[in-house]
Amino acid sequence: MTNSTLPYLAFDPATRRLRLDPHEPAFFLNPYEAYAFLHGVSNGFFWEEFGFWCFGGFDDVNQLLRDRRFGRQNPAGIPDSRGVGHDRSHLKAFDGIEANSMLELEPPVHTRLRTLVNRAFVSRQVERLRPRVEALANELIDRFDPTGPVDLLPAFASPLPITIIAEMLGVPVEMGPQLLDWSHQMVAMYIHGRTRETEETANRAANEFADFLRGYVAERRKNPGDDLLSLLISAQEDGQRLSEDEMVSSAILLLNAGHEATVHQTGNAVRSILAQGGDPSRFFTSAERTAATVEECLRFDAPLHMFTRYAYQEIEIAPGIVVRPGQTIGLLLGMANHDPRAFAEPQAFRPDRSDQKNVSFGAGIHFCIGAPLARLELQVSLKTLFERHPRLHLAEIPRFRDTYHFHGLETLAVGF
Repeated sequence: MTNSTLPYLAFDPATRRLRLDPHEPAFFLNPYEAYAFLHGVSNGFFWEEFGFWCFGGFDDVNQLLRDRRFGRQNPAGIPDSRGVGHDRSHLKAFDGIEANSMLELEPPVHTRLRTLVNRAFVSRQVERLRPRVEALANELIDRFDPTGPVDLLPAFASPLPITIIAEMLGVPVEMGPQLLDWSHQMVAMYIHGRTRETEETANRAANEFADFLRGYVAERRKNPGDDLLSLLISAQEDGQRLSEDEMVSSAILLLNAGHEATVHQTGNAVRSILAQGGDPSRFFTSAERTAATVEECLRFDAPLHMFTRYAYQEIEIAPGIVVRPGQTIGLLLGMANHDPRAFAEPQAFRPDRSDQKNVSFGAGIHFCIGAPLARLELQVSLKTLFERHPRLHLAEIPRFRDTYHFHGLETLAVGF
């Protein structure tokens, strides 16, 4: 291994093998230094700690997300990257949810599921939520302790998206804390270096979450409303409906995805904006400027840094980089968003940049179904926060959690 200028990273240019512990504080607190080094030596590398090839060039990631020779569905029963060993008997409930999740499926099943669920998330449907999101943002801000400091993550970033998605689905908003617990326990399955205890906790959460939703599905069958569960029950595509298992998996996916990344992105965005100094409300003086600021926040400090795919055939992705059927590849979204070949001054926060784009929501058939909702929530909540508190400032230096590849803060203490 050849040492880089970064003491916690070792890279061998001959074999393109990288040694970098994702739990190393110098890395997870600021992954962009390592990404900048890697952009300079190779956008494709074998990451020893994960055991698969990773890609971080913007064009590479964008193309591989769309390449149908790769997918999310576990091919031919090959044990997936979330397994520890081959025995998954203790993960029956968790695997049952995953087996019907559109995120883990490919066409034709994925197409049918996504078509049925997507009608609730098209932009015109989501736009109707704008007044409710603004009212909720103001309610949460009204509850801040004016003497401060206030941790914005539990006081603002977390309750807003979980309340909106719970209201959309038609489940009790007061269940929010329990929904968050189940969600956190399930998404812990995707974090590097998990334990048997993590798996058993996730399985228990999946079981309880599914039981809870089955009760609400049964209730909505008898008494339909104008909520998303009722819509999923009644939705048809070519005469086909969602099965109960598909409905439960879809609802869990929407609840988990509908808040997890948005919470992280809200915290990361507040941190990024405050780091620019001056009056933060200057970034929100018009609808266009607000939208551009949110897009730059998504590019500058994304909430998800790695997304994995399985190879469905033998493929030479780049000279000397061959993957075989069933092998995993890692697509580094956060690294791609800082590619100097795709962005002028990628380390600079510039909402007015002419090269504005990002892969934070993915691309291709698995592009985030909730992207319109996440964008609206971020635009409304950030604009409301900084207009209400233009003198908002950090009360302490925020630290990122040791949860690569979910890139989010531990706390975000602010004063007014």
